[in-house]
Amino acid sequence: MIDSKYRGTYQKLVIEPILKRSWMQSADPLLLTLSGLFFGLLIPFFLYIGCTLIAFSCLVISGFFDTLDGSVARHLDQTSDPGAVLDITCDRLVEFAVVIGLFLVAPQERGLLCLLILGSILFCITTFLVVGIFSQKKDDKSFFYSPGVIERVEAFAFFAAMIVAPQAFALLAISFILLVFLTGVLRIKQFMNLSQ
Repeated sequence: MIDSKYRGTYQKLVIEPILKRSWMQSADPLLLTLSGLFFGLLIPFFLYIGCTLIAFSCLVISGFFDTLDGSVARHLDQTSDPGAVLDITCDRLVEFAVVIGLFLVAPQERGLLCLLILGSILFCITTFLVVGIFSQKKDDKSFFYSPGVIERVEAFAFFAAMIVAPQAFALLAISFILLVFLTGVLRIKQFMNLSQ
């Protein structure tokens, strides 16, 4: 919801000034995507060794690169299907890495909840991609974007909270799981209604 409502404002205040920099004209969108993946894959390591602040910083940096790569590709007229595929794939790998990191903090206590987090993400992304196959694009992204209760920004906010507030992990995890499942269910319901 946040991404759908405020992406334009974020784009104007944060991304567009960066795109106007001269050095951005030679930026490689694929390298930005891979940079986001790199920082995301560092998260489980830093969580495992107890460096919570560094793990949180890696999450923020990874998320920033994820918001920048597509904008740079569009700005430089370098959008491509392979780029979109890589972007979506890297997003899922980062989410997987975060959940693994959260699990490694306390495997015995968090095992089931982390498994349910992964299950909810799997369900939600399946609805996202399947609905996208049968829907028309309505914006400048490389694929149809179906908004939901939990989008990338909300997911990162939950992940950030789980990282910095481990004492509230169970409550945050259960809330996240329910909202992600709700997002998938509502997406299917909306698609079914529009298809009638």
